[in-house]
Amino acid sequence: MIVKNLTFPALVGSLVLAATAAPEKPNIIIIMADDLGYGDLSCYGATTFKTPHIDKLAGGGQLFTSGYCSASTCTPTRYSFLTGSYAFRTKGTGIAPPNGHLIIDKDTVTLPDLMKKAGYQTGVVGKWHLGLGEKGKGPDWNGELNPGPREIGFDHHFLLPTTNDRVPQVYVTESRVLNLDPKDPLWVGMKKPSPDHPTGVTHRDSLKMDWSHGHNSTIHNGISRIGFYTGGTKARFRDEDLADKWVEKSNAFIERNKDKPFFLFYASHDLHVPRIPHERFQGVTPHGFRADSIVALDWTVGEIMKTLDRLKLTENTLIVFCSDNGPVMDDGYKDEALEKLGSHKAAGPYKGGKYSIYEGGTRTPFITYWKGKIPAGKSDKMVCTVDLAASLAALTGVTLPKDACTDSFDVSAAILGKPDAKGRDHLIQQDNGGRGKFGFRKDNWKLTKHPKGSARNTVVGKKLTNNKVPEFQLYDLSKDPGEKRNVIKNHPGIAAKLKAGLTALIKAGRSRPE
Repeated sequence: MIVKNLTFPALVGSLVLAATAAPEKPNIIIIMADDLGYGDLSCYGATTFKTPHIDKLAGGGQLFTSGYCSASTCTPTRYSFLTGSYAFRTKGTGIAPPNGHLIIDKDTVTLPDLMKKAGYQTGVVGKWHLGLGEKGKGPDWNGELNPGPREIGFDHHFLLPTTNDRVPQVYVTESRVLNLDPKDPLWVGMKKPSPDHPTGVTHRDSLKMDWSHGHNSTIHNGISRIGFYTGGTKARFRDEDLADKWVEKSNAFIERNKDKPFFLFYASHDLHVPRIPHERFQGVTPHGFRADSIVALDWTVGEIMKTLDRLKLTENTLIVFCSDNGPVMDDGYKDEALEKLGSHKAAGPYKGGKYSIYEGGTRTPFITYWKGKIPAGKSDKMVCTVDLAASLAALTGVTLPKDACTDSFDVSAAILGKPDAKGRDHLIQQDNGGRGKFGFRKDNWKLTKHPKGSARNTVVGKKLTNNKVPEFQLYDLSKDPGEKRNVIKNHPGIAAKLKAGLTALIKAGRSRPE
């Protein structure tokens, strides 16, 4: 357990503070897309549709070509983003179930904790998917949903509690389900509540979006989900309205805190399944609802930027745009993502996608923008979402306790586009965790480890497959960014060093020097 102790070392801290001017403290907005691949934006090479608002950020800031999330699925990336520690180090950080408890220990030092120490108001709007409630109990859907965001550093939250292909389809704010009628209590479970309960199996003909695998339990809004729930009728939302609600609540948070420093984590649900964008975005691309949802995501970014401009906050706001993992086509619903893919390459030049430890699973769009402070340009520095804790702490003048954020590196100079900046020189990549599958990038070399020689690969344009692969593979990313040629037999010495390095970092329990 990491104990929250944000006290500066007395002597060293006082000397540093006396010798340096107070750091500039911009407002900070982290925009995290969901299942967005490296090639899914026009600034990263998409040609069949445009993302002008995100492109504007990229054109006026730093576009990273080696920007990563730490895992190729949502929950572990969000865990490591908020804690600054790789999720695989902590049991129970895989994809959170509908009734999952809060997986971040209340005593863990988190990114919002650090921002509060720096004097920020902190908020999270959008997809949570980190669990709610005590371990062994889970969420009390009809009462206080504690512990939750408030207990790990967020002053305000407005959330989708899990992910929208999992029940329940309700909003959570101020640690309670919004608009819940006590006379119509909410029940959530993994077993069918009654023999006649409608599901995607028994009432498949009634669905407006059919399922392809796994997502065939309770039906809401014509779409069947993972898990079961009853009640909470007045609290339920319509899928098509999610993006608009995130904009509304994000802008409200910015408005309330316009006169003081704020930190906002905007966790979009676009473009996670079920992909049901608002009607005004349906059909705006040639690729079906998946790409339509990317355009909707781009619109939300534009709306937030309009608010910053209107409030004259743009020049004092640092924006980081990223994704929680790489792309996936068929992820449980028949939404024509495969059939209408065409020439679009969602992972860009990279192999794999969501669930994969290949580059397409974790190398994603990563953009930093701060008008007048970050120069426009393209950066090849290696940065990761797990680094945001240490980097933002450094930027705002907060010293990290040595036992906190154990895998987070200060890459703030790279984030700010400094000419002599350095990124990280190594990165451990994981899939959902708990299965011992790792990617290990050191400079331009990449080692992959697949225990038992089996890999669940999401190859863009194909369905999920279980492909037999060697336990270890080695790639030279400088010559083979698409990981097509396994050169482990040609470079046994390099492979041995990477194997030893990966093993040592896992065993050490941390990668940030003490």
